[in-house]
Amino acid sequence: MRRWLRFHRDLGLQLLSLYLLLTVPFLLTLWVFDGLVGQRIREDVQTSDLSLAQAIAQETDLSIGNALDMVAGLASYPGVIEADSDAMEPLFKTILSTRPDVNLVYRLDEKGTMLYHYPVGPGSTVGDDFSFRDYFQRALLTTEPLVSQGRISPTTQQAVATAVMPLWSADGQFLGLVGANIKLESLSDTLTAISAEQTSEQGFQIVILDSAGQIIAFPDPNLLLQQADTLLPADYLNSLNAKEHARILPAPDGEERLFTHAQIQAIDWHVIVSRPASVAFATQIFLRRIVLIAAGTFLLIGLFFWLTLNFRVIQPIERLAPISEAIGQNQTISRQERQHLVKEAQRSDQIGHLIRSIMKMEDSIAARMKEQATLLETSTAVISSLELETVLNQILEQMGRLLAIQMYAIIQLNPHEGSFRIRASRGLSRQFTESLSILPSEPDSVTMRALNSRQPVQISDTETDPSYTIRRVRARVEGYRAILAVPLHTKHAPPTALVVFHPTPHVFTDNEIQLLVNFANHAAMAVENAILFERSDMQLEEQTRRIESLVQSLHDGLILSNLEGRAVYANRRVGQMADLTANELAGMFVSHILERILSRSQDGRKTRKAAQNIHQKSGEQTAEISIMDDGRTVYLRLETFDVTDSRGTLIGRGLLLHDITADRELDRMRASLVSTVSHELRTPLASIKGYATTLLAEDVQWDRESQNEFLKIISDESDRLSELVNNMLDLSRLDAGALRLELVECNIEETIRRAAKRVRFNDDRFEVRVEAGLPPLYADPLRLESILRNLFENAVKYGGETTSLQVDVQRQDGSILFRVSDDGPGIPHEESTRIFESFYRVDDSLTRSAGGAGLGLAICQGLVHAHGGRIWVEPQEHGACITFSIPAKKKAKP
Repeated sequence: MRRWLRFHRDLGLQLLSLYLLLTVPFLLTLWVFDGLVGQRIREDVQTSDLSLAQAIAQETDLSIGNALDMVAGLASYPGVIEADSDAMEPLFKTILSTRPDVNLVYRLDEKGTMLYHYPVGPGSTVGDDFSFRDYFQRALLTTEPLVSQGRISPTTQQAVATAVMPLWSADGQFLGLVGANIKLESLSDTLTAISAEQTSEQGFQIVILDSAGQIIAFPDPNLLLQQADTLLPADYLNSLNAKEHARILPAPDGEERLFTHAQIQAIDWHVIVSRPASVAFATQIFLRRIVLIAAGTFLLIGLFFWLTLNFRVIQPIERLAPISEAIGQNQTISRQERQHLVKEAQRSDQIGHLIRSIMKMEDSIAARMKEQATLLETSTAVISSLELETVLNQILEQMGRLLAIQMYAIIQLNPHEGSFRIRASRGLSRQFTESLSILPSEPDSVTMRALNSRQPVQISDTETDPSYTIRRVRARVEGYRAILAVPLHTKHAPPTALVVFHPTPHVFTDNEIQLLVNFANHAAMAVENAILFERSDMQLEEQTRRIESLVQSLHDGLILSNLEGRAVYANRRVGQMADLTANELAGMFVSHILERILSRSQDGRKTRKAAQNIHQKSGEQTAEISIMDDGRTVYLRLETFDVTDSRGTLIGRGLLLHDITADRELDRMRASLVSTVSHELRTPLASIKGYATTLLAEDVQWDRESQNEFLKIISDESDRLSELVNNMLDLSRLDAGALRLELVECNIEETIRRAAKRVRFNDDRFEVRVEAGLPPLYADPLRLESILRNLFENAVKYGGETTSLQVDVQRQDGSILFRVSDDGPGIPHEESTRIFESFYRVDDSLTRSAGGAGLGLAICQGLVHAHGGRIWVEPQEHGACITFSIPAKKKAKP
């Protein structure tokens, strides 16, 4: 991967690869061409030599064949068979006269003795016995004509070979042979003529070998009948019978030669054509030299091109790369590199043009970097302060320094005045900045045109622009001739524009306008930040106040501490529990606050210690305690938790003192409900069951009076059971808010008397006093009666049937006040608020409790509240007094 990245980034490697991509296929093509053409040339040369060798072999075979046919013909003559000298002489003479290549014809008998020869005379042959000759020994074994091995004739001292025809009788008896000596010089003369045709080629040789490997034909007669290894390599002589006709081997003299042979099958002779390999393949060698010269020339041209390209293009580009990178990073260029740039920039080619462009880019980058630095300082100014005036002045200062302008201003709508005024400015007179006022209804104003179009608007010359006619005097007084207004794109702030003034006619360029737009954007951010900060600050203060009020209003206590365990915040409820003020709580150790709260606890030492140490443990911890608060027991669940920032770093601990008194009371009420209901239901049910069973017993006959008594008890217990169920239903409706009242005008005293009749007590000890002139009371008669009956029953239940009961009714503050008092045991002061809770009953150890479900006073309270009144316990020295009030006027209650 790294090599690929390097190749991808290196132009030199890419150009080198392109050069190789062109060169390698060209060289491969030359190599293939040389191979194919060279192979074809070699094949042509070898084919030519082989054809020549085969032609010589064919001619030699024909010549020898004629000689064999000649001796075979002689063997058919009777005179030759019978060895008749007179008959043989004219035959042999004719052969010598017609065959110049034959120098001797003779007849041998069966023992190899010379019988006749021609030419005759003692000089024609030497000796009479020729049985030792190889051809005689071979003739004994065949009936076909044959050719002997070459030899030197002893009479003529010429190289000859004998064509022999064995003579056999009809019965298979060997009669001798007839032979003719063939002058081998005739074959050599043929080879000499053929060699003469190849005089243009040096070293061309043709040689004919007999079956014994002797040279029997060669242009040089001195080598006739010599062994062939004087001319030919031994390895080649050993492989003459192989199928391969042509081979390149070193000759005995060390020269590499191309040897090509053709065999004369009939007589097992070989014709061998040889020539120096350098001569044979001169065309191929010349072609290869041309190929090598072409390849070398191509490589040299490519190398020259590469070196020129490297020196003129690649090296300047490689040297230019770090310089351009340094320019792009706004780094300093060394003096040597600067001189090199200036020198290369004088080139008239593309490299020079590129370097000149880079130098121009350097100047442009420097200007851009200056602009960016100024914009960065402006951005820093925008975020460094939320004071709008300060930020706007810094923006204007940076803008003037960068653009070299002297007069400019930020104009913003003043919502109170309904006109645009200068908010900040530079280079403008005080009179101009204070007096300039642009109404939104002025559409020809440059500022309004820019704000309405949301695009920069310029006037290049106030003296010639017709749209600026009515403001031309103001421009002359202030001393500007050109003006450009750029709108600030704000969302929450009032419409604002950046306005630039120029003392001479001037057309603002796109670059100047873009820079001013950038400054306008920074100014817009400054304005938006200031407005949003002002709004968010107000919202944050309001939200903080709400959260503070919410936390302070919690019925639970909340303490937030730092990592040292000191309280940094505690709400009002914690102060009430610890009996400390907010100032005293601030900075106090949480352990000390807990210690003060636990000092009011009646729990055991172990429970208090566990609660005291809960804040010292990390993570979420819980503990439960109870304390005395305003004379009542309050149950608290202490829960600790870690306080972390947005990154999850621990910055403190929290302690929540959750008031679970209501939960404890709910648990108590559930248990009391189960216990009370089960007891109150079981008692009447047991009585009903018992008396019903008694009446149904068949073994006992009860009188009428006893039966009525039993039935009355069953009826009373049924009423008691029905009343309990109705009370529970009423209580359920009250809790659910589903109780509906039928408000009608009530007769108060009659309602009191009717309620009293349903309660068993002494009428002589019951007194009713109703204030005269009371206004009409609109209430639900049945519900009012139920309230009074429950109060009466409670008085009798706890005071007994002999208790005195008094009801006082009077008017007070627009309400009718009912006061029910007795002379019973009374109600303990600490129980005066709890007796109105459902299923709550005063401890029997304090009163003479007669049982009950603890629902009566709870139902009374619910019905009184349903009428819009209230009920309470009034303290008195003896007995109990419960008072309730109902508004006198008619009031609908859902």
